[in-house]
Amino acid sequence: MTSYGPGGVNIPMGGGLGIGTTNLYDANSKQRRRLFPLWRTWNRFSKLQRYMLCCGLALLGLFVIARSSASTGAAVENVISARRKIVEEQAELRGDLVADLPPNGRRVKGEDPDIVLGEEEEDKDKNEVDRLLGAETGQDEEMSNDSVGGGAGGEIVQEKPLRRRPPLRTAAVTQSTTQQGSMEKMQEGMVMPMPKTFTGPDNDRQRQVVDGFQWAWDAYKRYAWGHDELKPLSRSYKEWFHIGLTLVDSLDTMYIMGLTKEFNEAQKWITETLTFEKDVDVNLFEITIRAVGGLLSVYHLSGDDVFKEKALDLGERLLNAFGTSTGVPYSDVNLKKRSAHAPKWGPDSSSAEVTTLQLEFRDLSYVSGDPKYEAKAFRVSEHFHKLEKKNGLIPIFINAITGEFRPSSTISFGARGDSYYEYLLKQWIQDGKRVDWLRSDFIEAMAGAKTHLIKYSHPNHLLFVGELLGGDHFSPKMDALACFLPGTLALGVMNGLPLEHLEIAEQLANTCHEMYVRQATKLGPEIAHFNVGSGMEVPLGTVDIHVKDNDAHALLRPEFVESLFYLYRLTKNQTYQDWGWDVFQALEKHAKVPNGGYASIEDVRTTGKVRQRDHMESFLLAETFKYLFLLMGTDQSLLPLDEWVFNSEAHPLPIRKAPLLVKPSSSSSA
Repeated sequence: MTSYGPGGVNIPMGGGLGIGTTNLYDANSKQRRRLFPLWRTWNRFSKLQRYMLCCGLALLGLFVIARSSASTGAAVENVISARRKIVEEQAELRGDLVADLPPNGRRVKGEDPDIVLGEEEEDKDKNEVDRLLGAETGQDEEMSNDSVGGGAGGEIVQEKPLRRRPPLRTAAVTQSTTQQGSMEKMQEGMVMPMPKTFTGPDNDRQRQVVDGFQWAWDAYKRYAWGHDELKPLSRSYKEWFHIGLTLVDSLDTMYIMGLTKEFNEAQKWITETLTFEKDVDVNLFEITIRAVGGLLSVYHLSGDDVFKEKALDLGERLLNAFGTSTGVPYSDVNLKKRSAHAPKWGPDSSSAEVTTLQLEFRDLSYVSGDPKYEAKAFRVSEHFHKLEKKNGLIPIFINAITGEFRPSSTISFGARGDSYYEYLLKQWIQDGKRVDWLRSDFIEAMAGAKTHLIKYSHPNHLLFVGELLGGDHFSPKMDALACFLPGTLALGVMNGLPLEHLEIAEQLANTCHEMYVRQATKLGPEIAHFNVGSGMEVPLGTVDIHVKDNDAHALLRPEFVESLFYLYRLTKNQTYQDWGWDVFQALEKHAKVPNGGYASIEDVRTTGKVRQRDHMESFLLAETFKYLFLLMGTDQSLLPLDEWVFNSEAHPLPIRKAPLLVKPSSSSSA
C-alpha cells in the first residue's frame, strides 16, 4: 500500500526508514526553499536584528494609519463646512440671522432643524461620512455618485446636502424666475413655531371644564382609540375618514389645558401609527379644518416637527381637489389615489366649504416655504370676489366646473354659507391685513345681511339672522351654526371695523342665549324659527322662538360658546362667562354618559327622560370644551388675539406680522 507525502514523494509502507527517510527529507527541503525564499535570510538574523526590524515595521504601519485618519478627518471637515454653508444660505432665505442663534449653537425645541448646526448635528454628519466611506456596511442607495466623489488624496467633494430634507433653495432652483421670486418672498415671511408652556386651569370653573374634557377623552381612549369618533352609549366607535379624527382634532385642546400625559400618549400614536395612505373618500372641507388645522395648530404650539410633516403629507394629498378649470375645488378627495370628484348627492360644492380652506392652506405655505398651497386656496377666494353677489351675500352652492353659483340658491349664514363670511375676515387678519378687498367684502356682506337677513321677532324684539330661499324669499329660520356670527363681528371690531357691528353682535348673542334657555334642557336646538308676524311659519302669540320636531336635536355645537369667548375678550362683561357656565352645566346634566363621554341630545325641549344619541362629535373636544376653557380663564392673555387667529374648528394659527388690535372706544353690556 502506498501513500503520498508532501511534494508527491512515494513513501513505502511497512519498509525501513533508510532510503525512504532520506528521499522525504530532500524533497521537503527543496519544497520549503521554493515556497519560502526569505525564510533562510530571516534565520540568519540575530535576535537583536529581528527585534529592530519588527519595530520598524510597526512604526511604518502607525504612520500609514495616521495619514489615512488625517485624510478622513479633512473629508469630514470639508463636508461639515459645505453643510454649514448650505444651512447659512437657507437661513438668509428665511430672514433668520445666524448671529441670533444661541451661543452654544444647539437647536431648542420648536426651532427649524435646518437652521442651526450644533454639536449633535455635527456628530450625525461625521457618522454619515464614515458610512459613505465604507466604515459601515453597505451603500446608501438614495445617494447618487455625484453627491459624494473622491478627489485627490481622498478628499470628499460635497455637491449636495447629505440626507437632509430638501433645502428651500433647492426647491426654487428648478422653477422659473417668477416662481423663484414667489418662493423667496414666501420664505422671507415664513412663520416658525411658537412653542409655549401651558400650566393648566387657574380657577375652579376651568378645573371642572378640564375634568369634563378628561371624562370624554378617557371614554374615547377606552372604547374608540385610534378610530374617528366615539359612540358612548354602545361603547364602540364610528369611522368616517379612518384617521383617528377625534384624536387629531383634540391635540391642541389637550396641550392648551396642560394635560401632558394625555397629550404624550396621543403624540406617540400620531408619530408611530397615523397614516393618510387610506383608500377612502374624505370631505375636503371637514378634513382640512379638523385634521390639517389640528396638526398645524399643535405644531405651532408644541414645536414638534412630526405634526408639520403629517400636515404637509395630508395637504399634498388634498391638492388635486383644486384641479378644475375654474380652480374651485371638488368637495371630495380620495386620500390614497389623490383623485377628486363632486359629492354623490349632486354636481355642486358648498360655497362655505370651498371658501373655508384658506387659513389652513396658507399656513401650510407659511411653515413649508412653498407658495403652492396658499396659491390654490386663495385663487378660490379671488374667484368668489369677482362673482356677482346680492349686496355681498352669496348663494350656498357653486358648480366647480362652471365656477358659477347654482341659480336660485338659498342665501344663509347657517349651513353651507356660514364660514365664507368668517374666513373673509380671518384671512385678512391672518395675513397681516395685506389684502384690503377681503375686509371690504366682509363689511359689504354685513351691510347686506342688515338689509336682507337681519330681522326682529315678536313680541320681544329679538334680533335674528334669517335666510333668503331661492335668493329672494325671506324665511325666519336660523341655524345654531349662525351663532358664530356674534363672535366674528366682535373679532372684526377688535381689528378696527365699525362699532355698529358690536351692537349687532351683542343683540344676536342675546338671541342665541334665548335659544338655549327657553329649552327645557337649557341646550340649544339645531334650528329655530322666529315669529315675525302673520303669513309666516311661526304661529302668532307670545312665543318668539318655535322649534320644530325635526330640528329639536342638539349636537353640542360650539358656535354660541365661541361667540361668548370673543365677546368676553372684547368687553370683559362677566355675563358672557356666566352664560357659558350655564351651557357647561347643562352638558354635565343632560349629555354626560355614566360610562364615559358625552352624547348628542335627541330633543332639547323635554327633560322628562332625555333621549341621547349614540354619537360624540369630534368638535365637542376640539371646540366646545376648548372655548369653555378659554372663556372661564382668569388669565385672558392666553393665546392673545393679536397673535393668533382661530380656524373654523377652533385651532389657533399664528398671525403673520399683524398690527396690534384696535380696542373699541367703549364697551357695552349684554
